[in-house]
Amino acid sequence: DSAEKTAILKLKGDASSGREAYQGCQGCHKANGAGIPDGTYPQLAGQHASVLIKQIADIREGLRENPKMFPFAGKHVVTPQEVADIAVYLQNMKIPRDNGKGPGTSLARGKELYLNDCRTCHGDNGEGNADKFYPVVAGQHYQYMLREIRDIRKGKRRNANPKMVKVIKDYPDADAEAVSDYMSRLMMPERAAEK
Repeated sequence: DSAEKTAILKLKGDASSGREAYQGCQGCHKANGAGIPDGTYPQLAGQHASVLIKQIADIREGLRENPKMFPFAGKHVVTPQEVADIAVYLQNMKIPRDNGKGPGTSLARGKELYLNDCRTCHGDNGEGNADKFYPVVAGQHYQYMLREIRDIRKGKRRNANPKMVKVIKDYPDADAEAVSDYMSRLMMPERAAEK
């Protein structure tokens, strides 16, 4: 657990200050927080502030390797208050509907896996759980989720929740692809952007 995460979570984030601070993030994650559909950069709009804070703090503390992100999120670049502000700003954004989706060839298997293995933490509609740091997966890019599942299986994503590690460690590639595809199609209508 990151000491900085605990400290940042105690700060009150300000969305208007977050909009200013987020300008340095837009080159990769885009002005609307949509990231890139090919999954190179994740979709962040509508993500729980607590999840964003945890991930950034983990990168800053060396608990999550992310060489692309570190130069933009390092302690020498962004203050703890700015992290809190950006997180609140992104949390309040609407989730884009045009995220990168999978091929749609194994959705029945993907649904079965999601309902059995993922729904307890990530929710019926991919809404996650802010208090437990379970991310929103609704509206996330297929390729990004597939890459993260693969990295967790390989032990490359060192800050993954141990429960998730246990659940997916024996997933064959076909199941990783199917569940990622299904998740890429989840949407929370009340949090979704207009078409």
